[in-house]
Amino acid sequence: MAPEYLERIPGIEDADLILLNGDLTNYGGKQEVRQVLNRALAVNPRCLAQFGNLDKPEVNTYLEDLGINLHGQARLVDDRVCLVGIGGSNFTPFSTPSEFSEAEISTLAKAVYRQGMEYVSLAEPLYKRKIPILLISHTPPYNTRLDRIRSGKHVGSTAIRNLIETYQPALCVAGHIHEAKGTDAIENCPIVNPGMLRNGGWVAITIENSEINIDLQ
Repeated sequence: MAPEYLERIPGIEDADLILLNGDLTNYGGKQEVRQVLNRALAVNPRCLAQFGNLDKPEVNTYLEDLGINLHGQARLVDDRVCLVGIGGSNFTPFSTPSEFSEAEISTLAKAVYRQGMEYVSLAEPLYKRKIPILLISHTPPYNTRLDRIRSGKHVGSTAIRNLIETYQPALCVAGHIHEAKGTDAIENCPIVNPGMLRNGGWVAITIENSEINIDLQ
């Protein structure tokens, strides 16, 4: 992940939250991700993370042990935004460490998103404001600008696309396809892939009066 590049992001030490959306290591496990997270948490301790397909499954367990895991969870953050996390990826030709079938992704994603909707339905009357739901998915939705590899083939997840089409989250943040940095949309849901941090890729997300604004670097 090249965590040393986090230090170059302006104002990151004062951010309300840092999201690390997978591929924290390059085929690494607990030892490698510990080094990454130690450096990231030194920059800003308010951090949530999930594993990508290039991370071994033990990375997911380690994030869970630290209490910062986002994969398979819905988290209400500061009563302002609800984050829904789906880590890993759909199957690739490379048999990377953390891959799932589309059926597995679909089942998990729907369950977690519905959990997020329950959190929001309970919190909105209490705080008297709309609370947006952000889908943080390591793998991008199928057939967008963000899931196209260098050959032009689309390799994203049909399950993630179906989830977005059904529920229309306020924003989807994806990764996985390192060369597909950019933005797109499915109906009213904007999608962003920041690209590789090593190559200077990151996105700033701000929420003002329940409105989502993205600044892709």
